[in-house]
Amino acid sequence: MGNTLTATAFDRYELREELLNALAAKGFDSPMPVQEKVLESENRDGDLVVQARTGSGKTLGFLLPLLNELPRETATPRILVLSPTRELAQQIAGEAEWIGKYMGITTASLVGGMDMERQIKDLRRGSALVVGTPGRTMDHIRRRTLKTDTIQTIVLDEGDTMLDMGFRDDIEAILNTLPDPHRTWLFSATMPDEVASLTKRYLDSPSWITLCHDEDQHEDITHRAYLVPSGKRLEGLVNVLLWENPEMGLIFCHTKAGTVETMERLQEEGFAASALHGDMSQLERNSVMNAFRQGRIPYLVATNVAARGLDVQGVSHVIQIGLPDNLETFVHRSGRTGRAGQEGRNILVLTPREKGRFKAMLRASSMDLKWANVPDVAEIAKAQRGLRESALLGGDEPDQEIQAWADELLDMMAPRDLVARLLESYVNGLPNGYDLRKSLQNELENRRSGRDRGDRFSGRDRNRSPRRNENRGNRSSFRGRAQSIKLSKGRIDQDWSVGRILATVCQALDVDRNEVGNIRMRDNHTEVELGPLAADRMNGNGANKLSKWGLMDGSSQNQERNTKPSQGRRRWER
Repeated sequence: MGNTLTATAFDRYELREELLNALAAKGFDSPMPVQEKVLESENRDGDLVVQARTGSGKTLGFLLPLLNELPRETATPRILVLSPTRELAQQIAGEAEWIGKYMGITTASLVGGMDMERQIKDLRRGSALVVGTPGRTMDHIRRRTLKTDTIQTIVLDEGDTMLDMGFRDDIEAILNTLPDPHRTWLFSATMPDEVASLTKRYLDSPSWITLCHDEDQHEDITHRAYLVPSGKRLEGLVNVLLWENPEMGLIFCHTKAGTVETMERLQEEGFAASALHGDMSQLERNSVMNAFRQGRIPYLVATNVAARGLDVQGVSHVIQIGLPDNLETFVHRSGRTGRAGQEGRNILVLTPREKGRFKAMLRASSMDLKWANVPDVAEIAKAQRGLRESALLGGDEPDQEIQAWADELLDMMAPRDLVARLLESYVNGLPNGYDLRKSLQNELENRRSGRDRGDRFSGRDRNRSPRRNENRGNRSSFRGRAQSIKLSKGRIDQDWSVGRILATVCQALDVDRNEVGNIRMRDNHTEVELGPLAADRMNGNGANKLSKWGLMDGSSQNQERNTKPSQGRRRWER
């Protein structure tokens, strides 16, 4: 291979040319701190413990030095990486694929929920790097389809999470099958007692690299706690989302039932949301995760267990509903945002009763967390107005067709009256959230006076049209040819809402929300306007997918029709 490299900060680590070429092809010119520390470690031949956050670049931190030592085209297992979840294991395997592609190194991925025979075939083909979850890896060892006698290095990635998920027995069983000598590298965001115990028992005089401490505040993450009235936590969450306006939000609940309830409520409110919990099949999980990663579903509601090991780029907000089990959990969840130097926001939604208990957790930490009452209707309306003013004043210049239309309208009406009517149409029906100010003030006053008796405030005090969820305008009308489809669910189907239909159509057709126009719910059916790309997908296999999800039957599949775009031509934003 000819030398095609330009000088980068990676050059000083004596990495082989194949790895440097792979880094250059990805545009990586300098290591992240965890990569730098591991590459500079003087004891890489021995055991190693690295405390670094999820999303800090630690995957390349162990792949670069380990692959650097491998002979080209090695076909026997030399490196075994254990990871807590299927998704994280598959991400590590994907990283190994591109960083090792010029070396002829292949990777076997051993995860549950995937075809066992395919994994056996990959192992027989010969793989120098094996990445797996503890349970499935142990299955292969028992079947003798994975032989560990050639393993030189084992990496325990997200060690705290694996132990927290109950994998200790499998991890110890795997460690006990490895030959002597071998080296063990442990990567963990936190160092609870169980991790320390495993380290003491199985690692021999390890070197330590510490880039964070258990209660440290991530410098790229701001922390805020919003107080909401007892009994109105989900209404408070709606207000928080309207106020914070996340681009991509990961919402944590304590239970599976909580994730489903929260997802359904958000869908009712017009937010495209999906749930992630332990009862989902791998196919369902993959579908939800792909939609979330691609931005088609901007809100993912998950249990702590289901989200462990989750590594998704671009999460702008982590939102935690209710009191976390401990400060460690609160900090660990927050690590899903603020990745790769981007700013992130970690939001906690608590009742006044929970505030004191959480403040007690914070006493052992230097974390800078701001407290605020949940934003109210007037505050949200003002913020929404500011967002829309920015969109109007800062957007691209309208095309000639729109400008000509504007001239025609100005000839018919005074400019001020025209702008007023357009603004009224523009903001009509925009959600302003729930009026929670009085309920929260009453509860806070009752607590100060000692008259608090728990969750006394319930019900809905809404500042919105009662039929808001029956129709949804689109973000941008389709000027070209659009297609309207009729779905078999309507208002009489209580499990379906505009938000759920929007989320399902986007997921089934594999399109962004901007490809879905007006959604009109009738008593026994729903009409949905599709943009050009969505229409193409619909005419492909989309109808079959929607049928499987219960949204189309034989009659509704024959109801598709071509329509002109909405005459209002207004832009719609949530």
